[in-house]
Amino acid sequence: MAATVKIEQANEKDIDLLAGMVSDSNKDVAELFHLNINNAPKHPSFCRPEWILAEIERGQRYFIYTDKGVAMGCVAFEQPNENTAYLNRLSVLPQYRKNGVGAKLVNHIIGLSKEKRVAEVSIGIIAEHTQLITWYQKLGFKKGAIQKFAHLPFDVLYMQYNIEKSDQDA
Repeated sequence: MAATVKIEQANEKDIDLLAGMVSDSNKDVAELFHLNINNAPKHPSFCRPEWILAEIERGQRYFIYTDKGVAMGCVAFEQPNENTAYLNRLSVLPQYRKNGVGAKLVNHIIGLSKEKRVAEVSIGIIAEHTQLITWYQKLGFKKGAIQKFAHLPFDVLYMQYNIEKSDQDA
């Protein structure tokens, strides 16, 4: 029997699907942290197709997780330099959470980063989102710097996954 789970690279025909998944997957976070279009207009819960298009045009690659043809989540990969990759827009629709979808998407980006010989995968999340911090730590990410941005109503915590160290630990 053929595998029904796939993680495939998205393309421009998937822009509306991606924007919807990113937005729908982040609405609960916006509610939890009292974010709205006025105080955090760039929060993923307000994602629009033109955001995804602009990201793809600047080289960010999106991947969609499907099972039996149903899109359940997505993630984006960006490589700003030869040593660093960004894991962006990790989004799992609420009804498919707690089934390993997010971890599989993260591991897909880590695997892609290893193929590209990247030393570190970096993410930025809401610094007060303790549940998400704990989840990423279980996947091997370490806490880094916290940064304040004038245009955001929350602090951003950067977390890193050291590929070279994780390979040595294996």
